[in-house]
Amino acid sequence: MPSAQSPRAVFAMDPVHLPLLFPPPLMDRLRQVAEIDPGLVVRDFADPAVTPALAEAEVLITGWGCPHLDADVLAAAPRLRTVLHAAGSVRALVGEALWQRGIRVSSAVAANALPVAEYTLAMILLAGKDAFGQRERYRRTRSHPASDETAALGNVGRRVGVIGASRVGRRLLELLRPFDFAVSLYDPYVDPAGAAALGAEPLGLEDLLRTSDIVSLHAPDIPETYRMLDRAGLALIRDGGWLINTSRGALVDPDALADELRSGRLNAVLDVTEPEPLPAGDPLYDLPNVFLTPHIAGSLGNELERLGRTVVEELEHLAAGRPPAHEVRRTDLARVA
Repeated sequence: MPSAQSPRAVFAMDPVHLPLLFPPPLMDRLRQVAEIDPGLVVRDFADPAVTPALAEAEVLITGWGCPHLDADVLAAAPRLRTVLHAAGSVRALVGEALWQRGIRVSSAVAANALPVAEYTLAMILLAGKDAFGQRERYRRTRSHPASDETAALGNVGRRVGVIGASRVGRRLLELLRPFDFAVSLYDPYVDPAGAAALGAEPLGLEDLLRTSDIVSLHAPDIPETYRMLDRAGLALIRDGGWLINTSRGALVDPDALADELRSGRLNAVLDVTEPEPLPAGDPLYDLPNVFLTPHIAGSLGNELERLGRTVVEELEHLAAGRPPAHEVRRTDLARVA
């Protein structure tokens, strides 16, 4: 049972996520360090039924589906001092009113980075073997390829260009280390020594695009990265190259990308698009050189428990008088998703 000093907490998210984020053993652990009603999950802060709980809440445990924490919400939660977000980006969740109140924010974005990096690694390995193209060929011919048709395949020395040393980008670079790839990195915030420490060769964006067999996007969706891969940038990727996007569709000019893919010059793995989802009649659904998935790289299913565990660990830190391990500061939002 929580102690008399345990903070009062309230869930605020789409209730459908709660059982996966906090399965029974983890919920029991949470309730050891916080006073919380698992049956109360706020979707509408203006609902009179949640007013008493909100007035006493010291901690909000938020997730996908939580409304924006504006000034009216904060006025209804005078005791609130911490927001623990059991998901990734907090950009749409928090605003100036929260920072002015001095409320601390923590996010499970680091935990969410791991499945995205794992997905990306898998796609890089499959792209280097041309697994998607070979599947289409095998389906069509019902025969094995000749040796000369596979001479250019394989992952030894394959050049992988990573755009963005975000949390996902860094986890991906870590996962790439055991393989025989030649890895380069473009990130204006990382100096050559920092890139070397991450196991990558630092390159400018144009040089990375020009020299990579596989380009993987991991930059944040901020104004400075909007359409960072435009028509000219995409044209720099070598013929037969691969673009992997598990970040955001806004980073790529969709019309230019569609033209490159329809021409067959490039291949792509797209877990995100713009718009999302694509219209039902979009030709990208049917192109043999495009592998589309419905935004599944991030945490889903049993992976959500990892996000919930991050929140519980943060509560345990707070109970022990320690600061959050995954705190998000206002200055961070200028360069993170």
